[in-house]
Amino acid sequence: MRIIHWSVALAALIDSFLDGEALLHHWLGYAAAGLVALRMVWGVVGPRPARFSSFPPSLSAARAHLAELAAGTRRVHLSHDPLGALMVCNLWATLAALAATGYMMGMMTFFGVEWVEELHEAAWSWLMISVALHVGGVMFETRRTGVPLVRAMIDGRKRIPEGFEAE
Repeated sequence: MRIIHWSVALAALIDSFLDGEALLHHWLGYAAAGLVALRMVWGVVGPRPARFSSFPPSLSAARAHLAELAAGTRRVHLSHDPLGALMVCNLWATLAALAATGYMMGMMTFFGVEWVEELHEAAWSWLMISVALHVGGVMFETRRTGVPLVRAMIDGRKRIPEGFEAE
């Protein structure tokens, strides 16, 4: 899961600096789409923290989590917290939309169709907003809980400080 996360992040970072490099843009898109598909499989057969069942997206759980944050509750989630679960689903769906519209733009049926190009550009803009919110959320949670989340996404070990309730 971590290699997929960082590979997709790297593909998006490289792509954000491309200017007119259509072939590399296409291959980065195909690679990212393949990685997202692989992550979907891993979410079913991977280890428990990586499985979708460990962090089901739920608006009611996200609202409850926000209430806990407002109340100062300092619970640590072993997988994604409820807001993180919504964010990763948003990121995967946005990447899927980018892949689908990017592929469509290369098809004769949709080549030059304005709404497809606009949707692709809107999805890219939404991805950049989502990435900024994601990074901000990681920084906030790291500061709030003392759990070095970036380090955990590198070495796979989430260090839970003493005195914290983990779920």
